Amino acid sequence: MSWFEVMEQHDYEELVLCQDKASGLKAIIAIHDTTLGPALGGTRMWTYASEEAAIEDALRLSRGMTYKNAVSGLNLGGGKAVIIGDPRRDKNEAMFRAFGRYIQGLNGRYVTAEDVGTSEEDMNLIYQETDYVTGISPSYGSSGNPSPATAWGVYRGMKAAAKEAFGTDLLEGKTVAVQGVGNVAMSLCKYLYEEGARLIVTDIHKDSVKQAVDRFGATAVDPAEITGVDCDIYAPCALGGTINDDTLKTLKAKVVAGCANNQLLETRHGDILHERGIVYAPDYVINAGGVINIADELNGYNSERAWSKIGEIYTSLEKIFETSRTEGIATYIAADRLAERRIELMKNTRSTFLQQGHHALSSRRLRG
Repeated sequence: MSWFEVMEQHDYEELVLCQDKASGLKAIIAIHDTTLGPALGGTRMWTYASEEAAIEDALRLSRGMTYKNAVSGLNLGGGKAVIIGDPRRDKNEAMFRAFGRYIQGLNGRYVTAEDVGTSEEDMNLIYQETDYVTGISPSYGSSGNPSPATAWGVYRGMKAAAKEAFGTDLLEGKTVAVQGVGNVAMSLCKYLYEEGARLIVTDIHKDSVKQAVDRFGATAVDPAEITGVDCDIYAPCALGGTINDDTLKTLKAKVVAGCANNQLLETRHGDILHERGIVYAPDYVINAGGVINIADELNGYNSERAWSKIGEIYTSLEKIFETSRTEGIATYIAADRLAERRIELMKNTRSTFLQQGHHALSSRRLRG
């Protein structure tokens, strides 16, 4: 299948390949849908197995951002960028400034932010070349690192999911298995620890695991064991696809709620969770806190306003769980429908507006 065929399948708008030989930049920008507004989505830096894998990830993630921004009530479309490389070894100033120039060339169709493998400092470098970047340092009037906001939203969403599964949103005494303890998950662990939850953690980076053990009294396990441990809540907080045929064989949790994107390897795995009575908080709903926070920058950042909207993730998930129950559908389907209805409504509104404008113009021409 050609890339045009892949893009046509899910109606992607644009795919941009970026390279700068001097700095070593190899990047992909994918814009999925701009019906609701400019495409907003972070820039991920990762050591992909192939260029094809990087493109596939950018496309998949950009589509997820369309749904995330729509269901969060933001007037923004979906886009995503990936930079191919090791974020611990391959970064340099020239790379991110070159990337910023590519973003500037899109003239506002895509607005970036930090993501896995990138940081506030990287966004500051991009900002030297373009205004179409969020999550830069507060000294520039921005909100800074979005990880705490994402973690707060996931924490609130996890409480909503716990209420659906256990009849109460109290997490004290609950065992939460956290797969991946990066910046967002570490903040999440802090919220959970402070409420009295028991933590089981894993990560490919041993220093992160040690930090979680030392700070929160977490129990550490091997990455291959995390989905099979005895727990109430499984929190996928690393890369996607950890809900799959293999992990579903051993999963003991009654709730799946975490900050990772694309947690379901395939949509049918969401159906399996539904059939087994496991409450799944759709990833792009529960982890939207960061994007809600940085989107507020586009209106002149107000932290109280932004964090208040992040808190609404709780009620958004309550509505999704209710729809799932009353209509007998998986939660990911309920969330998708909510996002798609909003996008379709805007498309219809724009179509009507354009038709009215055309009729008015035709009338003026007839009168002339």
